[in-house]
Amino acid sequence: MNGLAPADEAGNYARPASAHQQAQVPSAHSLIRRSSQCLPRLVVGRSCPWAHRTWLMHQLRGLEDSLVLLIATADHNAGRWQLAPPWLECDSLLSLYRHCGQPPEHRATVPALIDPGASSDDKPELLGNESAQLVELLNTWPAAEGSPDLAPPHLEKEINRWQELLQTAVNDGVYRCGFARNQQAYEKASGELFNALAFVEKQLTNHGPWLCGEHLTIADVRLFPTLIRWEMVYAPLFGCSLEPLWAFPRLWHWRQEFFLLPGVSQTCDANAWRNDYFGALFPLHPSNIVPAGPDLSRLVNGVPPKIA
Repeated sequence: MNGLAPADEAGNYARPASAHQQAQVPSAHSLIRRSSQCLPRLVVGRSCPWAHRTWLMHQLRGLEDSLVLLIATADHNAGRWQLAPPWLECDSLLSLYRHCGQPPEHRATVPALIDPGASSDDKPELLGNESAQLVELLNTWPAAEGSPDLAPPHLEKEINRWQELLQTAVNDGVYRCGFARNQQAYEKASGELFNALAFVEKQLTNHGPWLCGEHLTIADVRLFPTLIRWEMVYAPLFGCSLEPLWAFPRLWHWRQEFFLLPGVSQTCDANAWRNDYFGALFPLHPSNIVPAGPDLSRLVNGVPPKIA
């Protein structure tokens, strides 16, 4: 478990820090002049919730004309992300990182934002691979006129408050439940997770429809990838089972509304999630048997039972 999920002395899961966290945006003038082959790539994996955030930004802001989406596939046997077909003569994300000059100690993770350069003579560059930063960067990425601003200045403080709460208690919280080394660590993580969900439920009830009120923001984008995987992965495999998600009816409705936004459902692949989580996390699921699951669209758009 040490390699998969490092922990502190008390048995609490401790996510390893990203090795490259200074994201950069090429100039709009440079991007406009490039051929499609020379446009930057956003590398994502279907099962990774952190990459899912950036994929959502790509969809919601309509960035396809200035940023090409590249979907990597999880290779369970090799324990790495594969690229098929290869890009820049690299058939794995690891080889692509090395091609960009990243040192051997840097983990090849998704999401990754990579600029191949304006011409074939330029050296490819890793522009960033930390999801929270990339979400902010993609909100300022050159886009078509009318593309939404998901981080307006007047909501900056509120968005940051949501980030501080959700990152630890919810986004990392599900992993802190699943990778807890002992009962005490699990109960601590589970308590903080469901307390945070109860807080979100209250805020949506009083100040919805989105986390920051009337305006859809990157706070919503950061929460959605965790909640859309709830019944498929986190409740059955990670033990996030103190209460079902339908016990939070306003949060359930929020998830429905986000799922129905243009382009969002195309980023959701429940089969890939189950295959990669149940099929690869050996310490949590030794049999590697991938269980059946409900149709995602039917689940999300269904009416939750009424709470007595």
